[in-house]
Amino acid sequence: MATLQGGLLGPDPGALSPAQQEQLRNFKIQTRIANEKYLRTHKEVELLISGFFREMFLKRPDNIQEFAADYFTDPRLPNKIHMQLIKEKKAA
Repeated sequence: MATLQGGLLGPDPGALSPAQQEQLRNFKIQTRIANEKYLRTHKEVELLISGFFREMFLKRPDNIQEFAADYFTDPRLPNKIHMQLIKEKKAA
């Protein structure tokens, strides 16, 4: 479709109606709330991600994908996370 000064000449069949926009906005808000609740109840996610970033910044690997694959498939990783969870519970 041709444009006029950056706008469409006719109606955009892909555009959302105001009601659809509001429904989408509410869906996004509810999704963010659900994600936040999930992360708060699964502390191990934060430990996995922060541990990965810490190791990545310390080692600064050239091949990040290979490093990530090795990090997340390390058979010792579940035990490391478990021990960190125990340590945090004792500190609280």
